[in-house]
Amino acid sequence: MNRPGPSESATQLSTGSWQTKSQGVASASLVPGLTLLYHPDLDRIGDRAPLPELNRPGGAVLLSRSSPAFSAPGAEPARGLDHSRISRRPIRFEVAVDGGIRVERGDSSTSVVIDQETRDRAGLSPEQIEAGVVLLLGNSVVLLLHRMDPFTPRDLPSYGMVGESVEMLRVRREIRHLAPLQVPVLLRGESGTGKELAASALHQAGARPDGPYLTVNLSALPASLAAAELFGADRGSFTGADRRRSGYFEQAEGGTLFLDELGDASSELQALLLRVLESGEIQPLGAGKTRRAQVRVVAATDADLEKGVAEGRFRAPLLYRLGGGTIFLPALRHRRDDFGRLFMFLLRKELEAVSESRHLVSKTRPWVPASLVARLVSYHWPGNIRQLRNAVRRLVVSYRHQERVRLDMSFEQLVGDVPGASPSAPKVQIQDPLARRPAEIRDAELMEALRRARWHPHKAADLLGISRPSIYRLIDRCPQIRKAADLTGAEIEHALEEHGSEQAAAEALKVSVIGLRRRRRQAVQEG
Repeated sequence: MNRPGPSESATQLSTGSWQTKSQGVASASLVPGLTLLYHPDLDRIGDRAPLPELNRPGGAVLLSRSSPAFSAPGAEPARGLDHSRISRRPIRFEVAVDGGIRVERGDSSTSVVIDQETRDRAGLSPEQIEAGVVLLLGNSVVLLLHRMDPFTPRDLPSYGMVGESVEMLRVRREIRHLAPLQVPVLLRGESGTGKELAASALHQAGARPDGPYLTVNLSALPASLAAAELFGADRGSFTGADRRRSGYFEQAEGGTLFLDELGDASSELQALLLRVLESGEIQPLGAGKTRRAQVRVVAATDADLEKGVAEGRFRAPLLYRLGGGTIFLPALRHRRDDFGRLFMFLLRKELEAVSESRHLVSKTRPWVPASLVARLVSYHWPGNIRQLRNAVRRLVVSYRHQERVRLDMSFEQLVGDVPGASPSAPKVQIQDPLARRPAEIRDAELMEALRRARWHPHKAADLLGISRPSIYRLIDRCPQIRKAADLTGAEIEHALEEHGSEQAAAEALKVSVIGLRRRRRQAVQEG
């Protein structure tokens, strides 16, 4: 079982082998910095402090109650963390020889928890900084140490989207670029990343914002009815057609037609869509002639369309026709510096819905403990923003009548089950992971968590409520676990031949797919 490399873990989507494309800020222009993910003064959540000093050899920064200065993106520097639980004696951040960052608590009285582990000092690798490191200070303030764009454009519309991360700035720039054009747009990304919101933004920022906006779920459209549903039908065009009926393209005339779940469209439906996209014309069933369709088409999918083309399930010309204007929506785990903003936005909405907004008034006794927010940030969120919204809703429903959220709900119950877990497999009870010690975790519980996480150590760590370094130490000491690095090339090829797919072979060998792929490449190189 190999540790996933930074490029694989940061870009590969769970829906397939296609990768997130980033056309945003070049990595060379990014600098290390700190983003406030949680603060008792809720208005400060999302404030940032770029730390360009940590972008050069030997650079150092001191973090204390008064410095560095944090500000909202695009605003002038405001003030330090300014909280009584943060000491005036500083915590030191220093560039390491390998390009990573060393954190030293020194004589500061501020407690420091780094990625769920209490530490007086830590060496953080460049890969960890790239992924984002969660810091819980004084059990009151949550920070993310990561790489950020120090310059936030002030003239870039938000389009109703919550987020100032590099990836979300890229998405907003691409919406601004594509919205005025009448070319089709393809929205890609994992389930729950906000593709429908992006489609609505394209419509509202487009040339016809006052026109109709219509959403169609292609997975629910039967192939036998596709032509009539899309293009309409004249009276008498088929049995039971006693009157003329308009299709989706006609209903969306002068506006936008959003085609969701494109990857689930039948081959017949794909052919119809390709025809109208290429000709710009529609022909209702039973009609004698075609007519121009004045409709902006936006499609969305979380499917691996390239794999679908290779397997003959998706038409390559349709992908090429739609792919000219493509926007990739980032997974929540790839925009962790937006987590605090999203969490508070959703929390406010859910509390308002039950008339309990009073919980967000106090700055001295926050309703949500900072330790819970730090734990939530570290979770991998396979269901993305949709899953986060549901978790926030559970939190509000469970604790709305209490003066403070208590940590008595299991983390797994709060965020929901990990997708893909086998319901028939024997269960080992995983205890409440909000305050776990790695020493408490037995081998059977570790094995069950890994199985349910499909042998991905990071996901298993989230299930168990421990840090990622801790789970690797548990794996190293568990005699029942065989790492991907220990597999031979012959074993891997035999498993692939026997089970037919990488995922099935990896589960049979009890390793992650990423580890299997890496070990297979190494075996080939070894000859």
